[in-house]
Amino acid sequence: MKTQKHIYIFSNSTGETAERVIRATLAQFDEPYVKVHRKSYLKTLDDIRCAMEDVSKRPGLIVFTIMQQAHVAELNAEAERRGLEAFDVITPIIEKMQEFLGVPVRRRPGVMYKVDEEYIRRLEAVNFTVKHDDGQSTQDLGEADIVLVGVSRTSKTPLSMYLAGKGYKVANIPLVESVPPPRQLFEIDQDRIIGLTVDVQQLINIRTSRMRNMKQFGRTPYNEYDTVESELVFSKRLYRSNPRWMVVDMTNKAIEEAAAEIMKKFQ
Repeated sequence: MKTQKHIYIFSNSTGETAERVIRATLAQFDEPYVKVHRKSYLKTLDDIRCAMEDVSKRPGLIVFTIMQQAHVAELNAEAERRGLEAFDVITPIIEKMQEFLGVPVRRRPGVMYKVDEEYIRRLEAVNFTVKHDDGQSTQDLGEADIVLVGVSRTSKTPLSMYLAGKGYKVANIPLVESVPPPRQLFEIDQDRIIGLTVDVQQLINIRTSRMRNMKQFGRTPYNEYDTVESELVFSKRLYRSNPRWMVVDMTNKAIEEAAAEIMKKFQ
């Protein structure tokens, strides 16, 4: 029977980054009988000493990502005193990068955790935005950071997804001239709402192109001038009656440019 080995991850923050490195490394070995333990948020020297006490009960390899030099010195001293082996994951990379960049390193604990947290936040924003595309799930509209409204083909969905990639939870609601907007739209913080508009002819061109892609040709109310103009007049009238809504004109405007306007407001 194999003897179980233990690896301990010591970190000033969550230790997630070090654990991923360790597990990726273990995957290169055949059936390693290893248990990985995480010792997170070691903020003081006493935290490190207590964690070392735990390791002494079931000795194993210590892998650490600790930034403060005093804490690293204490950890190495405790490991040597107890006959344990400790390996610094991050410092060799930092030193090599410092040599390459030619600039001094700023040892800031928790930075890796913040990167992970940012990634998770953006992922959650994308998931939220997908679930709230095209008027879906209006019952929890209040959870959105930004709500985009506009008539069909005013770039609501691509703009929503771009903003979600920046970490904003976005809902978008189509405006239909013959259908009142959902009541939830008027119950949330009105400063979060962005009304989209566009030039009549450009919208006709976009809708016509959309129809061609769907193998539909000719004129219909969807791309007929008077109907399109009426829809845009209806949306602008709604925007004027809600002066706290920001209005973004999408005419000849790239998604990135429109997103920059909107993010400036929320930043």
